[in-house]
Amino acid sequence: MSGSVLFDAPGPRARRRMVWVNLVATIVVAGIGAYALVLLNEKGQLDAALWKPLFTANAWQNFFLPGLKQTLVAAGLSIVTAGIFGFVFGLGRLSASRTVRWLAGGVVEFFRAVPVLIMMVFFYMALPRLDLISPPDVPLVSVVLGLTLYNGAVFAELVRSGVHNLPRGQREAALAIGLRRPQSLRLVEVPQALIAMLPAIASQLVVILKDTALGAIVTYPELLSAARRFGSGNGNILQSLVIAALVFILINWLLTRVAEALAGRVGRRTAGRARVEAPSMAVETATS
Repeated sequence: MSGSVLFDAPGPRARRRMVWVNLVATIVVAGIGAYALVLLNEKGQLDAALWKPLFTANAWQNFFLPGLKQTLVAAGLSIVTAGIFGFVFGLGRLSASRTVRWLAGGVVEFFRAVPVLIMMVFFYMALPRLDLISPPDVPLVSVVLGLTLYNGAVFAELVRSGVHNLPRGQREAALAIGLRRPQSLRLVEVPQALIAMLPAIASQLVVILKDTALGAIVTYPELLSAARRFGSGNGNILQSLVIAALVFILINWLLTRVAEALAGRVGRRTAGRARVEAPSMAVETATS
């Protein structure tokens, strides 16, 4: 029997109950939304005069599009650096050396435990004192470093999980033909685990993109910060934030669709092979 089945399939009565629960929940959510719109209308927040400035060339050319560009720049750099970080420390957690496993495990667990915002603020305050980069670049570097360290630690756990969930026969076969443990990891296990990791990695990209909004705290001019500046100058902060939220929702929806497509395609190719589980926040032993 497959170990992936955790619960019995619901029967007819359970399915009918689920339909009614979903219907009631939909009605409740729709009612809350309608009530919120009524309150906003009473406060004058739905007036056309507050929304028109959002659909002008000035709004998009000088605020929203530049902010979106900065968001994508920070996300793109963070994806590349987090991928490198995760691959290196993921292999470190799989090393035959106990010392390397302990060191890699300590680094990964530490950065998984520290909130992204705290790391961004730390680098924003520390980098100017080191005089290593120019002041205008400090916000971008702070955002990228914070996203890299946290998401890189998550990627490292995905690498470890992907390799550990491969069938034991893969490693045994590699050792049986004369490959050493590092060669087995590099040539046999990791390539297969990478294929199984793709859907989980694609889902983590959504997290990276959303977390770029935290850069507003360290004065990075990303989309959220641009929306707030435009709203403050035109007296329509709520409306500006709604537009920024819609842009984030659209981009994250596209990334989610890509992740689902990858999950479906890779799932067919890796049926019966490695499974990658989302890493929990529980502290694991460094020898795992």
